[in-house]
Amino acid sequence: MPTPRRRLASTCIGTVTAGLLATGAALAAPEDDRPEGSDIAMGAYLHYGTPGVARIPHLSRWLGGKEIRVAHTYLPGDQWAGIEGRVSFLADWAEWRRDEDDRMFVLNVPMQERNENRIPDYQVAQLIRAGAEGQYDLHFRRLAERLVSLGVPDTVIVLGWEMNGTTYTHRCAPDPKNWKLYWRRIVKAMRSVPGQKFTFDFTPNRGTDAIGWTKCYPGDDVVDIIGMDSYDQAPGQTFDDQITQPYGLQRQVDFAKAHGKSISYPEWGLFRRGDNPEYMRRMLKWIEQHRPLYHTISDYCPHGVWQCKDNPESAKAFRDALTPERPGPVVPTPVVPTPVVPTPVVPTPVVPTPVVPTPQVPTPAVPTPQVPTPVVPTPVVPTPQVPTPEVPKPSPVVPSPEVPTPVTPSPEVPLPVTPSPAVPTPGVPRPSPVVPKPSPVTPTPTPVVPKPQPTPPKPLPQPTTPPVNSQHWCVPLNFGEWLSKLVGTQSVCFKLDFRKDSGFWPF
Repeated sequence: MPTPRRRLASTCIGTVTAGLLATGAALAAPEDDRPEGSDIAMGAYLHYGTPGVARIPHLSRWLGGKEIRVAHTYLPGDQWAGIEGRVSFLADWAEWRRDEDDRMFVLNVPMQERNENRIPDYQVAQLIRAGAEGQYDLHFRRLAERLVSLGVPDTVIVLGWEMNGTTYTHRCAPDPKNWKLYWRRIVKAMRSVPGQKFTFDFTPNRGTDAIGWTKCYPGDDVVDIIGMDSYDQAPGQTFDDQITQPYGLQRQVDFAKAHGKSISYPEWGLFRRGDNPEYMRRMLKWIEQHRPLYHTISDYCPHGVWQCKDNPESAKAFRDALTPERPGPVVPTPVVPTPVVPTPVVPTPVVPTPVVPTPQVPTPAVPTPQVPTPVVPTPVVPTPQVPTPEVPKPSPVVPSPEVPTPVTPSPEVPLPVTPSPAVPTPGVPRPSPVVPKPSPVTPTPTPVVPKPQPTPPKPLPQPTTPPVNSQHWCVPLNFGEWLSKLVGTQSVCFKLDFRKDSGFWPF
C-alpha cells in the first residue's frame, strides 16, 4: 500500500486535475443497474489539506449531483505537534463538517511520531511500551481539546490504521500485548476531555500481512467500528479471493457482527492491476450488500477514478453506480379513443294487463232508531199590569209671597190656606193596585212563581203648619194639579220679627 507521503506528493500536481476534469466530462451516461446502496455515506480522499476541501463540490458535480457526506484526511505523523492537531488545514475541514448536520469528518491519527521513517522492530517495541505506560497521553489529550474547540467533537478517529502491516511505526507486530494497552490509554485520554463524542475506528489492512489483525484487537469497550483498507492487489487474484482469504473481507464482516460493531472502508481503490472495472463493480456491490457506516475511495493515481485519467473504465463503472438517478422526460401516454358501439334498441313488448272487475258488495242499510223527544211545556207567567198614574202638568206661574207692611205692632197672621183636595191627606196611604193572579194553563204542576209585589210609593213630605201668632209666615205654593200630586203641597216659610231690638222695628 503506498505511503501517505507519496499520496500527498501525487495530489499536488495541478495539471493532473485539469486532465481528470476533461476525462470526466467525456464519460458516458450512467447505466440503469445502479446499486441500491448508493445512499450510503460516501466520500473520497482528495488531498490532505485545504485543496481537498475545495475539491469536494467538484467531485459531487462529476457524480451528477451526488451528495458527498464524508470528508477524509490525515494528520502528519512526522512530529508530535502534527499529531496534536496543530496544523492550519484542520480548521478548514472542521468548517466543512459544521455546515451540514448529516456530514461526517474522518481523521486518520498516527500513534507515533516519525511514523513513516522505517524504524526497526526493536525500537518500535520500545516506543509501544512507553506508550502503554502513559508517556504519550498528553499528546492525545491535546488533540481531543483541539477538535472540541474547532466544533467537531464527533470526529471519527481512525487510530493507528493498518497496524497489522509493516509500513508504519505504530504497527502492532513487534509487541501486540503492549500495543493493545497503548491503544486503550489513547482512547481513555481523549475521552477524558469534556464535550467529546469521538468514534474510534479499528482499521487493519485486508489479509494477514505481518500479523493477523484480530490479535491486535484492543477490546469492545474502546472500539466502535471495525474498518478495513482494501485495494485491488494481492494476496488473491480475483475479488472472490479477497473475500475468502484469511483475514479478508468476509472475516471482517463476521468479526464485526460477533462483536456488535459497524463496519467501514476508509481506504479502497485500484492498485497493482491497473484499470479494472470488474473490481470496481464488485467492490461497490459488496458495499451495497453489507452497508458499512461509510466508505471513502482513495482518489489519486494509481488508485483513483476522478483525479486519475489512467483508469477511464473503472471511472465509468464508479460513476454509473453512484450518480443519482434522474427522472427521464415525461412521455405523454397516447390517448386511444374508445370506439363507440351503438347499443341496439330492443323494444320492450307491451303485455296488456287484464282488468279484473272488483265485486260490488252491497252495504246493508241499518235503520236508525227514532227516539221521541219529550215535549216539556213552558209555563206562561202573566205580566202584572201596573197602572201608570197621570201626572198633571204644573202651572208655569208661581205666585210670589207678598210681604205686608206692618201697621200696628201686632203682626197680622194670615189665615192658613186649605190644601187642594187633589193632594192626598198626609198619613193616608194611597191604595195599592190590584194585581190579578195568574191562572194555570195546564193541569201539569208548574213551579211556584212568587207574586210580584208593587213597591209602595214613599209619602210626599207635607208642609208643617206653623203655630198661631208665630213669627213664622208660610205661603203655600201652587204648582198645578198635576205637579202638586207629584211633589205634594209645598210652602215657602220665613220669619218676621218686628220687635224693637230686631232691626225691623219701624217706630
